[in-house]
Amino acid sequence: MTEIIMYTTESCSYCVRAKQLLATKKLHYQEIRIDLDSKKREEMERLSGRRTVPQIFINGHPIGGYDDLFALSQSGKLDNLTA
Repeated sequence: MTEIIMYTTESCSYCVRAKQLLATKKLHYQEIRIDLDSKKREEMERLSGRRTVPQIFINGHPIGGYDDLFALSQSGKLDNLTA
C-alpha cells in the first residue's frame, strides 16, 4: 500500500491543489498541518530540506511540492509510484 504524507498549512492554495489532484486520483494521504505544530514544521524542514508547503512524501521519499506532484501526474510517473 502506498503511503503519502503531505505537510500543509490552512491558507496554502498549492496545498488545496495538491489535495484535489490526489483526490481525483483516488489516492489517500495523511495531512500534517505545520501551522498547528511548530515541531512538525521543523520535522518537515529536516526531512525535505525545504521551508515551503506543501511538501509531499510518497513511501518515505520526498517528491517536493504541488508543481512536482503535478509534473509527476502529467508524465504518468505518479501512477507508477502509487501502483
